[in-house]
Amino acid sequence: MTLRYSRVIPAAVLLLLAVVGILLLELPSKEVEAPPEHMYGIVLDAGSSHTSMFIYKWPAGKENDTGIVTEHSQCHAEGGGISSYAGVLGGAAKSLKSCLDKAVKDIPKSRHNQTPLYLGATAGMRLLKIDNATETERILKEVENKLRSYPFNFIEATILSGQHEGAYGWVTVNYLQENFAKYGFAGRWLNPGRKTTGALDLGGASTQITFQTSDKVEEGDNMMELKLYGQSYRLYTQSFLCYGQDQFLRKLLAHLITTQGVKPQVVHPCYPQQFKMSIKLGMDVFDSPCTKSYKPDKFDPQMSVTVVGTGDYQSCQAAVMKMFSFDNCSYSKCSFDGIFQPSLKGNFMAFSAFFFNVRNLFSLNNITIESPSKMEAAVQYVCNMTISEVLLTQGYRFDELSLPSISFQEKVEGASVGWSLGCMLSLSNMVPAESLSLMKALPPGPWAGILFLLIALLLFAVGYLLISLFNTINKEGPV
Repeated sequence: MTLRYSRVIPAAVLLLLAVVGILLLELPSKEVEAPPEHMYGIVLDAGSSHTSMFIYKWPAGKENDTGIVTEHSQCHAEGGGISSYAGVLGGAAKSLKSCLDKAVKDIPKSRHNQTPLYLGATAGMRLLKIDNATETERILKEVENKLRSYPFNFIEATILSGQHEGAYGWVTVNYLQENFAKYGFAGRWLNPGRKTTGALDLGGASTQITFQTSDKVEEGDNMMELKLYGQSYRLYTQSFLCYGQDQFLRKLLAHLITTQGVKPQVVHPCYPQQFKMSIKLGMDVFDSPCTKSYKPDKFDPQMSVTVVGTGDYQSCQAAVMKMFSFDNCSYSKCSFDGIFQPSLKGNFMAFSAFFFNVRNLFSLNNITIESPSKMEAAVQYVCNMTISEVLLTQGYRFDELSLPSISFQEKVEGASVGWSLGCMLSLSNMVPAESLSLMKALPPGPWAGILFLLIALLLFAVGYLLISLFNTINKEGPV
């Protein structure tokens, strides 16, 4: 009898340990959400003066159908914007190569074919399309072929509408300020219930204003509805082509030449005294749809003209104001050029050239731009009526009360402020989410290994117990 127990007890103990181990792994273990791998996306911002590439990433599981996106890396393409390669075969595609090569290295190879690749061209290509639609299509096709040659999921190479550019910029501003979603202490993304911030963008060839409004939008083209993080937003958005900084300065110069007459020298009141530069009437002034209304009937495009600065603030202000029309409004209220605009509400963020102009004004005279009067004082100090001042105070109707609501920013939390991030947030709706995997307290690999060992131990214990009982019965004989 003692011999029987001495053989059975070890087997029974092993059997008990195996059963308890398996129960500990299976029954009371807590299932936790495993963080999914990151997804990646690429947006090429093909602006009028240059092209920038932004790589974004977000967890493969998404919050209310929209990815929680962060900026992974960026790259600035060589040369000018793709519109500058009109008539240059292969030039636009070649300019993108170094940045696309960088993207191949920056994004894990396992994610390449799942990474959406999108190029949005802005006002530079909008202007080229007005001037030469055939060349515009050729450049877009050339760029598309280049993008398709890379191992990413090519989405589109297209000309972004001014309204979409404005709306995407608004999305970027509010996303970076965590007005849509905020990471809470419980480890979940929450809707903070904050008011949104308006967006003011000043590029090279266009400018955009976008803000949330509850007012009636009297012009249908100015209204956009977006859904982000489970919430719907009703926006007013307007883009003004030819009012970007570069094209506006070209328009101003065309106005001055037309007013003073086509001659070897033109006086420019908005440039400082003793400033001089030489320009060509064609390529530098009148070869743009923005200056079409100023073009003389007869002139030599190759004629060189010397621009001489006088630093005359009053004359500069008068010349700049003539670039805007504040008459003829067929709506209840307008900004300028007869464009409807509802009343301004809430805070705004101004970025791109707005930021750089204000930063330069401050660096020159140490005056903080917090009211129209202080902006005017800063501009007078450098004897130059800037496009930023006129757009904000005269065009968009910011006054002593509302101008302080504008913050001028280049980056927020390390991410560049512009339309590309907002576009990526919208595109992430198009990328299928990966479900959060459920795992035990142990990671899946070690958990499965331990479970296998315990099952093996269980089988060994059962086998050992059966063999011991069989041998004991045979030795003791029948009762």
